Amino acid sequence: MSTAAFTLIRDPFGRLAFTGADGVTHEAVVPVRAFPIGAPDDGIALVSAEGHELAWLDRLEQLPAATAALIREELESREFVPEIRRIRSVTSFACPSTWDIETDRGDAALVLKGEEDIRRLGRDKLLIADMHGIQYLIRDLAAMDRVSRKILDRFL
Repeated sequence: MSTAAFTLIRDPFGRLAFTGADGVTHEAVVPVRAFPIGAPDDGIALVSAEGHELAWLDRLEQLPAATAALIREELESREFVPEIRRIRSVTSFACPSTWDIETDRGDAALVLKGEEDIRRLGRDKLLIADMHGIQYLIRDLAAMDRVSRKILDRFL
């Protein structure tokens, strides 16, 4: 869809409002990523409150800077996937175990119920689910420090 075919603003309640080329305004629009982990800036749908796709965006970079910023801001407020930077320690190499980790959002402790809660996403990415349902991402396994990789090797 052409970027001139719609406008996107925040309404007085802080929600996104989409106005299409037809002049119809939709309140409480939600951006949805097609590939949130693998290609977060590629393939984003703008969806109405009723669940109907209003626009498909191939890449955020194709949008005007202000529109792209609104969409990124909305996505960040809705998505919570901390990225693990370092694993300091684990209570046990048997599950369940509590991991003391450093993330891009601060220090945390996650409880791993079982090895099946660690999923590979490609060669170097991992998605780890803790017992509370929070998903933690390791974006580049090879870039982790030696201690973190050694701990992970015991669980993989």
